[in-house]
Amino acid sequence: MKNEKKYLFDNPKNVKRLLYILYACCLLLVVLDFIIHRHIMHEWEKLWVFYPIYGFVGCVVLVVIATWMRTFLMRSEDYYDNPTNKDVDNISSDNKMLNKKGQHHVDD
Repeated sequence: MKNEKKYLFDNPKNVKRLLYILYACCLLLVVLDFIIHRHIMHEWEKLWVFYPIYGFVGCVVLVVIATWMRTFLMRSEDYYDNPTNKDVDNISSDNKMLNKKGQHHVDD
């Protein structure tokens, strides 16, 4: 195991450097928010750090909606194993036994 390849982010110092660069970019964007004149369409865009707050709220809403959608879109892991039934939850245990590996032949 001596010749194990080392990657860039295996070193914790490189991860810290990347985080410092990220923090510096965020700070620079907040400072530029005071310097650069924005052409706004609505009054609420005048608020300080409106766009970061808007982006954060948008991401939170996406996560909440995706979590809610998961309740009715989620299927079990073996959903596509039995093509004759539409919902795996309704399959009897006898049908599940037939779908085990090695039970099928290609020419059948």
